Amino acid sequence: MGYIIHYLKKLYAYSGNKLIISVIGMVVISLLDGAGVFLLLPIISASGIASVNTGASPIAGLLTFLQSFPKALGLPLILGMFVVLMLGQNWLQRFLTIREATIQQKFLRHLRLDTYTALMQSNWVFFIKRRKSDLINSLTTELTRVGFGTTLILQLIASVIFTLIQIGLAFWLSPVMTLFVLAFGFILTLFSRRFIKSAKSLGGQTSELSQSFLAGITDQLGGMKDIKSNTLEGSRLAWFHSLTQKIMNEQVDYIKLRSASQFFYKAASALLIASFIYLSVTLFHTKVEQLLLIIVIFSRLWPRFTSIQSNMEQIASSIPAFRSLLQLQEEFASAKEFHTENKQDSQAISPIAVKYGIECRNVSFRYNRNEPTYALTDINLHIPALQMTAIVGRSGSGKSTLVDIIMGLMQPEVGQVLIDGEPLQDDKILSLRKSISYVSQDPFLFHASIRENLLMISPEASEGQMWEALEFSAADEFVRKLPQGLDTIIGDRGVRFSGGERQRLVLARAILRKPSILVLDEATSALDTENEAGIQEALDLLKGKITLVVIAHRLSTIRNADQVIVLDQGSVIQQGDYDQLAAEREGQFSNLLGNQLVVSS
Repeated sequence: MGYIIHYLKKLYAYSGNKLIISVIGMVVISLLDGAGVFLLLPIISASGIASVNTGASPIAGLLTFLQSFPKALGLPLILGMFVVLMLGQNWLQRFLTIREATIQQKFLRHLRLDTYTALMQSNWVFFIKRRKSDLINSLTTELTRVGFGTTLILQLIASVIFTLIQIGLAFWLSPVMTLFVLAFGFILTLFSRRFIKSAKSLGGQTSELSQSFLAGITDQLGGMKDIKSNTLEGSRLAWFHSLTQKIMNEQVDYIKLRSASQFFYKAASALLIASFIYLSVTLFHTKVEQLLLIIVIFSRLWPRFTSIQSNMEQIASSIPAFRSLLQLQEEFASAKEFHTENKQDSQAISPIAVKYGIECRNVSFRYNRNEPTYALTDINLHIPALQMTAIVGRSGSGKSTLVDIIMGLMQPEVGQVLIDGEPLQDDKILSLRKSISYVSQDPFLFHASIRENLLMISPEASEGQMWEALEFSAADEFVRKLPQGLDTIIGDRGVRFSGGERQRLVLARAILRKPSILVLDEATSALDTENEAGIQEALDLLKGKITLVVIAHRLSTIRNADQVIVLDQGSVIQQGDYDQLAAEREGQFSNLLGNQLVVSS
């Protein structure tokens, strides 16, 4: 229940008095809905059209003025009042329905923005530890369920208020019979607890199955080439068949639960009405007029109990979604890195101009502080400004982790990173990132045109500057051959282009930013020898103009590096220029170089 209260507080904080007015409006609608029927009996009684005791209703005396009208005019007048009442009720309902929907949709949008903003402000370690599909599921399915659950809660509040008002009216008419009905309703509430508990359990299954479904589909669409090439279609179809069967069973079980609870309440309603009438006539000797009015009231009141029960079951099934989203938001909060909240302020931040270099001083880092294994241990190194530094080592040696720390994506557990001798504090991280262009070994392109992908990094770039960047990355030739040129749609993650073409486009995008620091994480690994040589020549032209940090598998591509750093098991084991390290026959760099020469021969 705490999760629901949390989001109700957020809803009230967002909408303020509009929410109170909306709830009051729903109550007024409910009252008017019943008034059309509740007032017919005393109106007719007061007009003298029907022979009904006006004492049967406490409000009948308010309508005695109708008795002064002739009967021929009384009936049209009564029916006219009824029509006006119903039209007013329906108009108010339409108005408040639109108003309520607007509040709900605005709050849902606010919730989406709030959650996504918190997501974007989370640190890089958070994304490393979390499965992407789980985040997508929370931002789509679970968030929608929370919005629907919030709507149900507001409806439940209005129903409860209306029910309390109607109970007060019924108690005014017949305290004994009202107590009898309430006692019966209380007994039913005790029995209905198992329905609510089962609905909550099914809601948990819904969250788990939705998460598994989205995760599996995301993984399989991403790995479709491997599935097709390894003939894994059968096993994937078997997985899909099994999971969809579970989803179907869960949905059917929920329908069975709701229909069982509705049957239970309808059967109880029939038993209540029969018992109510029997006891009223035989035991309490209730007057016919009063009995008729009470029956009318409770014939409209009892469905409210059923509605409340139904709402509570649906809310219970939404509780896992409330819990999941709240836990995710708490994780966002704990993983939040320093970030400029205001977008305009963020754009105003100037990039750092590195004059002397970047230093790692006694840096140690581990992804999980509850485990003893460190990804980096006691790293001490200096990356000179306006020079090319290459970082090499076996797979898993900590190269990418070191680069992530240098770029400010992760903070060292021990030690510090310094820029021109000054510690890299939170307030400088954004400035550092604005001075860096990063190209990974797995290049990412948005599903948009080449032009749009380039302008994302530099919105003010001219077409001439875009072609200069493409020429630098040896991508201009194949782009010019495309039918739409720069306006060619890349496709999902650049699927219509080869790995080498994607890397060249991403490199062009990085150069277009005019960074002072260019980080290449094995960014030429997918290029052929000719294109790689061309890019190496272009990078050589950048030496002395920007700071280059290169993670390289192909050691031949870093021959002109000013400094080579060799990592092994998270530690720096060699450091020097290319020729110096190649000459150290017992060193790991020489062994790596020798192995590559053997493979290439």
